Amino acid sequence: MLQLNPPLPMNTPKGEGFAQFLIDYGPESDLYWTVFITETGEIWTFSNKEVRASKNITLGRKNPGEPPSVRQTDGNAADAEVSVLRPAR
Repeated sequence: MLQLNPPLPMNTPKGEGFAQFLIDYGPESDLYWTVFITETGEIWTFSNKEVRASKNITLGRKNPGEPPSVRQTDGNAADAEVSVLRPAR
C-alpha cells in the first residue's frame, strides 16, 4: 500500500475525487485506488480499469474518457456492469 503525496485527482464511477492510496496485491492482480469522493465525502476503492485520470490541459489530457458507470442491481452478479469495492483476497 502506498499513500499518495500529493493525492491524485481522478474520475470514478461515483464522481470526481482524489486518490489517497494505491494498493498493489502483486503481478496477478489489478491495482486498486482508494479515492475520497469530492461531492459526498465517501471513500471507495476502485480497480485500475474503473478509474480515469482527471482532465489536465497542461499535461495534454484535454478530454479523458469517462470510467464505466455503476448500475444498481438486485445483487445478482450477472446484472452488474462494474464491480466496485473490495478486491478478492
